[in-house]
Amino acid sequence: MRPRHLRRRGALAAAATTLAVLCAGQTLAAPQAAAAPVPALGREVRASSASEVHTAQDAAARVIAGALADPGWRARVRQAALASDEVAVTALADGALRTALAAADRRIAAAKGLAPDVGPLLRLRLGDPSMRAALTAGTEPWVAAATSDEGPVTAYDGKGRTHTLDARKAPARPVYVVDIDGSRALAAGLDVLHEELARRGVRSAGPASEPEQARSRAAAAGLWTTRITAVSLSDDQEPWIKGDAEIYTLVTGFGHDGKVRVDPVDMPYLDNDGTVYRPQQILVNWSSYKYDLADAVMMEEDGSTNYRDLAKAIAAVLLTVTDQGAYTPLVDALLDAIPDDWWTDDPDYVDSWYTLARTDSGTRYGARGNGWMTLEPYFVQEL
Repeated sequence: MRPRHLRRRGALAAAATTLAVLCAGQTLAAPQAAAAPVPALGREVRASSASEVHTAQDAAARVIAGALADPGWRARVRQAALASDEVAVTALADGALRTALAAADRRIAAAKGLAPDVGPLLRLRLGDPSMRAALTAGTEPWVAAATSDEGPVTAYDGKGRTHTLDARKAPARPVYVVDIDGSRALAAGLDVLHEELARRGVRSAGPASEPEQARSRAAAAGLWTTRITAVSLSDDQEPWIKGDAEIYTLVTGFGHDGKVRVDPVDMPYLDNDGTVYRPQQILVNWSSYKYDLADAVMMEEDGSTNYRDLAKAIAAVLLTVTDQGAYTPLVDALLDAIPDDWWTDDPDYVDSWYTLARTDSGTRYGARGNGWMTLEPYFVQEL
């Protein structure tokens, strides 16, 4: 490894120190601005999952911007950003900066209810393809965190100054966006959701589990499923600072014991709105359900979801729903289980499909009008 210059070492060490302070819950004041006094609180208030995640992302954006003052680090990041859609920025860093970014990763994981060993979650990417030419030409990039759809975007330069950008119009200057690895977070989060729901008494199949043949009335020959042959979402006009969507679906119905069950289904391919995907993915495994009807609620991972708390909220409501001897749609109950202020981004709730039947074949449009799926019955033969 090539020796680091003293100037670079100093810049990264200072950046790491700044991030460590920010990740401890403090904020960095604007240049030459006096620190605001901290108000006295009558009781300790735990920050929400969203604010914890957003604070860590914003702190990482600011400290990465400061480190870009070093020409060597700036060239290293530029090369990586031009070569890949997403850069594992924690792994790219070294020394004290890497240690501090790893601490931010762990803070984000804890805020999302994930295990500390989930792996690096912070990612860095170029905000928009239109910025590649300016970045290649050597224009100094700014850094911003992808923390919200609402309001203007705050970007930081290498001198610690802030710049306000339009969320709907990509700037000409290149901007690095610090985001979360949604695929990694969602895969780990759905495992947590499955485990927590089961622990709280709501039956749930893991998002990657095999069909439960033991419960199937046709187990000797195989089982019936519903398969997605095509799916598309409408254009939601997300701002340039947001990356690809991370979509999952919660399939709900009554299990053979007459109790509500929730089965998470990861849809990692469904990245962009306005695109038709043909996944041939199994959505519903009918051997798990008492009735030949089920509901589906499609959601988007927004980066700030705490999956343990989500499972707790869902279980608290769905456990009160009882089997009345006929199928009762569960979409409304599932959505009601999530408090209105739970989600900070939009749209976290993507769409829903009521009363999907085992015999459904053809295109079904979501109740919200934001998406459609083409479904078909699919019989899985036993080996």
